[in-house]
Amino acid sequence: MSEEREFSEVEEVTLETLESDGDLAADYLEGLLDIADLDGDLDITVENGRAYVSVTGGGQSIDSLANPDTVQALQDLTRLAVQAKTGRFSRLIIDVAGSRVAREEQLVGLVDSAIAQIAAGREEVRLEPMSSYERKLVHDQVAERGYYSGSQGEGKSRRLVIRAAQ
Repeated sequence: MSEEREFSEVEEVTLETLESDGDLAADYLEGLLDIADLDGDLDITVENGRAYVSVTGGGQSIDSLANPDTVQALQDLTRLAVQAKTGRFSRLIIDVAGSRVAREEQLVGLVDSAIAQIAAGREEVRLEPMSSYERKLVHDQVAERGYYSGSQGEGKSRRLVIRAAQ
């Protein structure tokens, strides 16, 4: 079987599978919140081929978990918990207290700034390292504006470089 076929098979996920991933993730997160004695409401949605689990409410106790590194760690742990139950990788996204929306707005600002620098004559702009999800958001923003972006580096050091389109 070719690598291309294997990859496409991994990408074909049903709505039922995504909803199940969301339910498993919510159960896991609820357990973590209980252990930490934190109150929070969980909301599960399915968008763009991914399960999204949002944690809201609980006041400052939940807000303390909204740090991007903490959200990423919770997401990684939750993905592992779902994988342990299902035997397959899940691309689910965790949001805590609206931190993903705030980060997306911050990334739009980074793209605006980078494009302004390029328009002013700079050859390229290297952005800070970011997660694959954030890189995807930035790639999409850059492409929509008619510029080029590419990834450089490995692992946690992977970053985007933005240039004028050739």
